[in-house]
Amino acid sequence: MAVYTHLGAEDLASLIATYNVGELVSAKGIAEGVSNSNWLIETTGADGTGARFILTMYERRIELDDLPFFLGLLDHLSAHGAPVPRTIHCRDGDAYQLIDGKAVALIEFLPGVSVDRPTPAQARAVGAALAEMHRAAHDFPMERPNTLDIGESLRVLQHCGGNALATVDPALPEMIDHAARLCAAWPQGLPQAVCHTDLFPDNVLMRGNNVTGMIDFYFACTDAMAYDVAVTHAAWSFDKSGGRFDPAIGHALLAGYESVRPLDPVERRSLPVLAQGACLRFVASRAEDWLETPDDALVTRKDPMDYVRRLHFYAEAGDSPFHPAVD
Repeated sequence: MAVYTHLGAEDLASLIATYNVGELVSAKGIAEGVSNSNWLIETTGADGTGARFILTMYERRIELDDLPFFLGLLDHLSAHGAPVPRTIHCRDGDAYQLIDGKAVALIEFLPGVSVDRPTPAQARAVGAALAEMHRAAHDFPMERPNTLDIGESLRVLQHCGGNALATVDPALPEMIDHAARLCAAWPQGLPQAVCHTDLFPDNVLMRGNNVTGMIDFYFACTDAMAYDVAVTHAAWSFDKSGGRFDPAIGHALLAGYESVRPLDPVERRSLPVLAQGACLRFVASRAEDWLETPDDALVTRKDPMDYVRRLHFYAEAGDSPFHPAVD
């Protein structure tokens, strides 16, 4: 999340009036993430008791033609009981609308907080919620390819170029060769479903040990479910710098996932490579953002080296981070 585009109070009030959610009370920009502009919206509510929503303007990496997939997926998963926010449709039934050529959508606000230091119990709950999401998505009728796959990571790093990457960190250019090696070793034919592929702690809302919301599905795609597990494992099992792996968190997350959907042997053997690819995706996207984000954008840049350190861990550790947990 972030704020690239600034909308005035009158513009926001006119926009909110197109929904059956009452009148605008307040709007606060959310300065997190790097891809979209987001606001926390408070209204009087359709019944006058007050309501909260998230307003998103799609700025980067999202094609207009993909929005029916993203927004339809939210409605599908919510209807199937997954802790996912539904799309608020306009009075005319549209899931999104255009402002100066940019698409905007209003999304249900879910309660809960994101955890900075998850416990094993919380990690287990997240793993189970991810598996339940994969199950709920199986009969979703739409598909979308992963536009940030391992091949795209290689392309992005090559496009940035070694000289530019070295201005971020002298060790970053070596990731170009690592990406090429991973492309050659990438597993094929793994079981697929619609995947979140971005389930960081700040995209999960919790109350205690319960998952109350999974949000920010704007990188969702049809891909290997084990890859989604690897992305989540890398996002949850390390400290923020990526320098310390917490085996209790990693094992609990996998145990939670397999309590709902056990991984088959081929999926499990693929996890070390998938995890390196997951890390490389964030190395590439963060490096690109670091080099291209406008200086005046209300955005906090994220260090790609946090994921280089994770990648080195997975490359050296083999399958040990993915051994079955013992309860």
